[in-house]
Amino acid sequence: MSNPKLALLGGPKTIQSTFKRYNPIGSEEVEAAKQVIESGVLSQFMGAWHEDFYGGPKVREFERQCAEYFGVKHAVTVNSWTSGLIAAVGAIGIEPGDEVIVTPWTMSATATAILHWNAIPVFADIDPETFNLDPKSVEANITLYTKAIIVADIFGQSADMDALMAIAAKHGLKVISDTAQAPGALYKGKYAGTLADVGGYSLNYHKHIHTGEGGILVTDNDEIAERLQLIRNHAEVVVGDKGVTNLSNMIGHNFRLGEIECAIGIEQLKKLNRFVQSRQVLANRLTEGLAELRGLRTPVVKPGCTHVYYVYPMVLDIEKLGVSRERIHAALQAEGVAVSQHYQNIHLLPLYQRKIAYGSMGFPWTSSLCRREVDYSKGICPVAEQLNDSTYLGFGMCVFDLTEDDVDLIVTAFQKVWKSLELLK
Repeated sequence: MSNPKLALLGGPKTIQSTFKRYNPIGSEEVEAAKQVIESGVLSQFMGAWHEDFYGGPKVREFERQCAEYFGVKHAVTVNSWTSGLIAAVGAIGIEPGDEVIVTPWTMSATATAILHWNAIPVFADIDPETFNLDPKSVEANITLYTKAIIVADIFGQSADMDALMAIAAKHGLKVISDTAQAPGALYKGKYAGTLADVGGYSLNYHKHIHTGEGGILVTDNDEIAERLQLIRNHAEVVVGDKGVTNLSNMIGHNFRLGEIECAIGIEQLKKLNRFVQSRQVLANRLTEGLAELRGLRTPVVKPGCTHVYYVYPMVLDIEKLGVSRERIHAALQAEGVAVSQHYQNIHLLPLYQRKIAYGSMGFPWTSSLCRREVDYSKGICPVAEQLNDSTYLGFGMCVFDLTEDDVDLIVTAFQKVWKSLELLK
């Protein structure tokens, strides 16, 4: 019997309807939000040194529960993870002109949080198996002006934190973990995001747990925690009455998360283990189904790590397959599999290529703050660039509420495409 004709070539589509959208909100969150609305206390932050400087009862309860869950001394909520990154860079004491090493393979805010404080992003390359920062590339990019590293635990797996923290200790650097995509992932028995000076998680609508928008910062450092809280809530107004003497980066913001979001977050946190385990079971089923397909590398989970599969990342061996990624991507899309063929190469965005951020004159790169020429040209991150240009495929598991039957359909679609690779050449 001949193989079924590819949908791309006019055959029947494997997946006939869109998978159900991921929605972890249940009756518990509805009731929690209702209670807050009925109380009339939708927010209780005071932008001054006052007993309500730290927010209302649900904010404080959610922060206590996050600190307990992740095993840290302090958890600080913010209104988005972008806000969290900005607060974290400020809280560790970055000065204008300081260099901060960051990955190009992440969401743009990971790098623009550095620019927010007039510091200079320096891009290091990534590990070809985990897509996280490559410690060797990080070390190669350290200069006299490097002051910190921002580590993104991309797609749901922790970076090599032992190696990165050892590099940071050797050179006297601070480390921020951007664990937006990996809440609940483990690294040698500890939660990803908790091994750095400060880390944290996103609560935006397509993450593992969500409150619509929001973020959680975590740290064991008392001073950093205080500075995060100050930057979150109009620091410049508070520092005098609070008796804060270190005024570095004490230009505050309104990064405050509301009572409704925190009430929802309290209920979501209770479900995180279940959400993570469910996604891991489905991802393992997908991996088993794709295991025999030549030229396709499924996710690599490093020893001592767990993966929570915000994205299910794959890599194509184009030479072995003899077919371009574009053709394979088109064939899978036609079968109904919502795969992507690009992620990010942030260093190639217009902002970095033209070095125009604040105003039109190239600040901060053209100012005296920037003490050397920083290179953002194509070629500085060859692993990330090759993945983005020709070999990466990703399936956004975060977007869908998948069943085992859904996963089996995805496997069937992949197998159908692989059986007809010759027709795609």
